[in-house]
Amino acid sequence: MLYIWSYVKRHKKFLLLNLLGALSFVLVNLGLPTILAQIINDVLVNQDVERLYFLIAIMVAVIVLGLFGNILLTYASGRLVNEMTKDIRNDLYDKIGDFSHAEYEKIGVSSLVTRITNDAFVILQFVEMILRIGFNTPLMFLGSIVLIINTSASMSWILAGAVPVILLVIYWIAKTSGPLSEKMQSLLDRLNTYSRENLTGLRVIRAFAREEYQEEKFAGANKDYANTAQSLHKLMGSAMPIFYHIMAVVITLIFLFALNPIEAREMQVGTLVAFVEYAFHALFSILMFSQIFMMYPRANVSAKRLKEINDMPISITSKPDAVTETETHGYIEFDEVSFAYPGETENPVLHEINFKAKPGETIAFIGSTGSGKSTLVQLIPRFYDVSFGRILIDGVDVRDFDLDTLRNKIGFIPQRALLFTGTIGENLRFGKEEATDIELDAASDVAQAREFIENMDEKYHSYLSEGGSNLSGGQKQRLSIARAIVKQPEIYIFDDSFSALDYRTDAEVRRRLQEITGDSTVIIVAQRISSIRNADQIIVLEEGEIKGRGTHEELMENNAIYQAIANSQSKEEEGDVHA
Repeated sequence: MLYIWSYVKRHKKFLLLNLLGALSFVLVNLGLPTILAQIINDVLVNQDVERLYFLIAIMVAVIVLGLFGNILLTYASGRLVNEMTKDIRNDLYDKIGDFSHAEYEKIGVSSLVTRITNDAFVILQFVEMILRIGFNTPLMFLGSIVLIINTSASMSWILAGAVPVILLVIYWIAKTSGPLSEKMQSLLDRLNTYSRENLTGLRVIRAFAREEYQEEKFAGANKDYANTAQSLHKLMGSAMPIFYHIMAVVITLIFLFALNPIEAREMQVGTLVAFVEYAFHALFSILMFSQIFMMYPRANVSAKRLKEINDMPISITSKPDAVTETETHGYIEFDEVSFAYPGETENPVLHEINFKAKPGETIAFIGSTGSGKSTLVQLIPRFYDVSFGRILIDGVDVRDFDLDTLRNKIGFIPQRALLFTGTIGENLRFGKEEATDIELDAASDVAQAREFIENMDEKYHSYLSEGGSNLSGGQKQRLSIARAIVKQPEIYIFDDSFSALDYRTDAEVRRRLQEITGDSTVIIVAQRISSIRNADQIIVLEEGEIKGRGTHEELMENNAIYQAIANSQSKEEEGDVHA
């Protein structure tokens, strides 16, 4: 609850207004029965018309006060929960933005989405319930008890006997609902995971005709979630009938034990009506307040899940005295670099990698799948930190850089060309917001993307759907390359970024890149030798170790692994030609 309170207390103004609204609500609901009792006892019995008008005027005033109080309560609680939820989601998003790849992998993207949406909404519902009934119901209960004792202390034992029964029911429901709530949120994570996989992998599913299998898989997860949710809702739903039966019994007992006092004229009818109203409000206050206790376990689960994100330590951060300026630009050195993924220190992916690169040079990496090529280049912008050794950029260990400074030096083009929802122009300006249309034209021209952009009706204002799904793989890859060119970084990293391009386009893009990257350092990870044969230095990786380095010609003469790759690709190209 401290986590929730830390956000609620940020909005003290709305909290105070909410309290004022709650007080007016209590005044109205306890004031009206009191006035009604006086009308029955004094006016109807004694036929005092003048007093009737006076009491009605007071009643109207109380009702108007209650109306404004309810408006104030609704406004204040609504504003507070909305502002609080906005703060929670903003803080979560900011924290997630600082996560390294290790933190993402630990929690999972689907779970993060569930937490920032569903769990935050659960907290919203819980706090809104507290603000609407959590303030006024305790006040209502205490006020009702005082008035009950003041009205008829001899019959207050009826209420005293009912309260423990209600509290026991509340305790049972709250204790039972906790594990169900936790299980339901975990099942929702799994359901979102399957949904995400099915939507993003739709083409693969259709290609393998596995629609029915995936549907059954999703249906199973959905059934588990529905069954758990149904159990929780049944438990919550059982509360109301139990409470209403208890209230019915209490009111029946009140009328039963009020017969003798009324016959003996020790209690007036108006007083009995007021007593019933007070008893109803006292029990109903417990009933309403119990909703908070019943919802608390689920809100507590959600709060823990959100707090887990807020409290999670970030493995990759900038030091307080981080470097923000360097004298040189574009120099890279790997010094005895070894790397193992977190939790897998006994199985390093890279072993003692050494190489240097300087501006104007192109360094390429090639090797079989799983040789560690992509992992190696992801260490440069600190997506992961090295396990042993060090990586120097312009003579500074990357761990000593300010993260923004380090990553602003780099134009990273990943294997999977990821575009964002929005226009083509917005995507190309992602690394340089102030880029002009002339710069966009130049970058698109180099990346061989300008032709298909010009053929679009809106050109750079053409809208891209989620992930650029309305473009082909090659078009997305070319836009991804153009986006890096617009940034004009000191270091270009192409992580197998030409794989979706045909040979002619690949060759043209590389030729044009040589013209504009003369002052930059270029790192290329590739599967095709044709993409790297003109590199200044080609490094051959095998099982995370360097097995050869040199130019294309040198490796073709003295490196068996490189020769095998070249020969296999030559045969593939010959097969394509004959086909």
